[in-house]
Amino acid sequence: MTVRVGVTGATGRMGREVLAAVVDRPDCEPVLAVNRTPTAETVAGVAVEPAGEFAALLADREPAVVIDFTGPESATEYATACAEAGVAFVTGTTGFDDDDRETLAAASESTAVLHAPNFARGVQTLANVLGEAVRSLPGYDVELVETHHNGKRDAPSGTANRLLAEIEAHGEFTGRTHGRAGESPREAGEIGVHALRAGEVTGSHEVLLAGDGEELRLSHRAGDRGVFAAGAVDAAVYLAGRDPGRYEFSEVIEG
Repeated sequence: MTVRVGVTGATGRMGREVLAAVVDRPDCEPVLAVNRTPTAETVAGVAVEPAGEFAALLADREPAVVIDFTGPESATEYATACAEAGVAFVTGTTGFDDDDRETLAAASESTAVLHAPNFARGVQTLANVLGEAVRSLPGYDVELVETHHNGKRDAPSGTANRLLAEIEAHGEFTGRTHGRAGESPREAGEIGVHALRAGEVTGSHEVLLAGDGEELRLSHRAGDRGVFAAGAVDAAVYLAGRDPGRYEFSEVIEG
């Protein structure tokens, strides 16, 4: 079966990667691509159309699923339109606030929705083993450092927040300390968080657990954005035709 796929933010960093990945997949067919900035461009041989026509394009092209890597405002608008059209929605957009998350939850009542801050299989594996590491090393100091390109808007990254949630769920911590300056001795139970922004770094995350004369470092580095695009397309194929509800990327990996 060929899955009919739509892509938003088609001329952005991730939109281009996703479209290329969809085109390369024999089990997928790109049926629409939109962008909020007017353009007559084609990406991976697919014509990019105005985002203002998104709802009409959903009705006309009938995608089974839409993949989104845009921004919180546009992503929630696309999610709502997909819910109204009964089209599954996959998004890797980060930086959502509580209202945005409520909008995604509302959309999931009418269609299948999968949101993941990172679609790299290695990151999912890192999250899985991180919980075990924190449980096995109670009382150890924990620091997280993440690095991304100089154009990334949100900090900490969505992936960092995902890893931090995993850490907090499996240990006893008092809170997060974002960076340090001046006289700032480490407090017991805090988690240090450091966000670096430089150059064209695709994505790097490292968690340090230190104590009792030893240290454990768990890290993941993405070499290029194609890793995320491939995972997002895997998620789209998984989500197509499923019942309304919220889904997790871990379900995609586990099959």
